[in-house]
Amino acid sequence: MKLGYPCINRSIGCTANKKFRLVSYSEQKLIDTVSNNMDCLSRILEYNLKNDLLFFRISSETIPFASHPICEFDWVGHFSPKRREIGQFVKESNMRISMHPDQFILLNSPDGNVTQRSIAELEYHCSLLDAMGLDSSAKVQIHMGGIYKDKKKAILRFVERYEGLDERIKKRLVIENDDRLYGLEDCLEVSGACNIPVIFDSFHHECLNKGEDILSAISDATATWGEKDGMAMVDYSSQQPGGRMGKHATFLDVGLFRDFLESADGFDIDIMLEIKDKEKSALKAIGIAKELGRL
Repeated sequence: MKLGYPCINRSIGCTANKKFRLVSYSEQKLIDTVSNNMDCLSRILEYNLKNDLLFFRISSETIPFASHPICEFDWVGHFSPKRREIGQFVKESNMRISMHPDQFILLNSPDGNVTQRSIAELEYHCSLLDAMGLDSSAKVQIHMGGIYKDKKKAILRFVERYEGLDERIKKRLVIENDDRLYGLEDCLEVSGACNIPVIFDSFHHECLNKGEDILSAISDATATWGEKDGMAMVDYSSQQPGGRMGKHATFLDVGLFRDFLESADGFDIDIMLEIKDKEKSALKAIGIAKELGRL
């Protein structure tokens, strides 16, 4: 089992997700920003390796405006040495990498223009992982999208759009249950229709479910992952005390996390900790996992 956190490390003083406004776009601005992001990504991964944090979600902002029509720059070719260096480090360190585009990825939108922009963004994410030389266990996770007043039609539209995607996207794409619209049952329905793996989000499942217990939920989700997909991924968080329903916790509740690991004993999963203080909570989680003999 690998444990990790998403996108930002608050301990090393280096930000791998710097961006800039579209109105200030230039190729030199892009080169400078991406150079910084990749250098910081290398530093984050080095920190993670030293601390046994072998699962990391790379920021979607690594290459700003990569999917926007304004970007005609060959970033894949220009940054070839650095991206290969990072990819080699990941493979030699036996790390797991993922990416998670923002909520505006809507494959099932009735608006074809929205769908095309979503596909362009997925192409960028997959191109970055491909350029690093990472295999199909490096995943790009998305939510199902909107309901658009007819959930059944929206699900069918998602399946149709997924089937029309290029294979280089399909081999990386996974879906995640959300906290408002599409629960685990919905994701499993889509997985059965188009053979797409399901990431189980434990916190979202607390917010939206059909009464499935945690063991059944993990079991059903992990069963959707094939050998080529790598170990099943699970997102973990908990409710922020006093916050609105669905707000992610700022700090790891060590008691709850210990209970989760103990309940998930016997399942081979990699866990992404979606806790707001990032690596600080991840380090606590590593300690608990070691105590329980899970690493």
